[in-house]
Amino acid sequence: MSRVAASALLVLSLLAGLARAQDEAATDQLLARLDRISHMQGKFIQRQYSDDGKVLAESSGEFRLLRPVYFSWEIQAPDRQLIVANADYLWHYDMDLQTATRRPVVGNIEASPLQVLGGDETALRDQYDVEQNDSDSFTLTPLGPDHSFRRLGVSFAGDTIGRMDIVDKLGQRVVVDFSEVDTGTALDSADFEFTPPQGEVDLFYYDE
Repeated sequence: MSRVAASALLVLSLLAGLARAQDEAATDQLLARLDRISHMQGKFIQRQYSDDGKVLAESSGEFRLLRPVYFSWEIQAPDRQLIVANADYLWHYDMDLQTATRRPVVGNIEASPLQVLGGDETALRDQYDVEQNDSDSFTLTPLGPDHSFRRLGVSFAGDTIGRMDIVDKLGQRVVVDFSEVDTGTALDSADFEFTPPQGEVDLFYYDE
């Protein structure tokens, strides 16, 4: 091997080592920020954008989060839908269509933004390339093909999450802005129990 080639390989190996160190440092910083949040609740506005930056759809509602796996996402306008994740199930209740779908949590929140919010350290270290953009924002890129998104941006506002910027597997961009975030009011697992209304709701179970 020529000296030039050997020098080039040495430079490449040093750069690769530097990139890994920077990635690990960014992951450490992201985990430290997430660890400050044990629970939170508030309001959100979710917007879907076209390639040229036009808003294609907008929805709003309220959310709750209790790490590591409890999550409630209630869309109040323009449609009415509720998504609830607890230790056992992931529920999707469409109030307008009067349908409720139940799936096992295992296999349905992995490789999703919810996994990131839950602060799964092993997943964050093993499954994502994490880049710190500035003191309050991070970009996560999945390392494998089995994720529900191509890229996820997480921005913090103080000790809470202020925004999530998601590019899904189809290349569509969705931005979620959080407001009126409350980290002081206690939440427990009972806040994430869901029982579908009796009577007119069509039930679909995918865990039996």
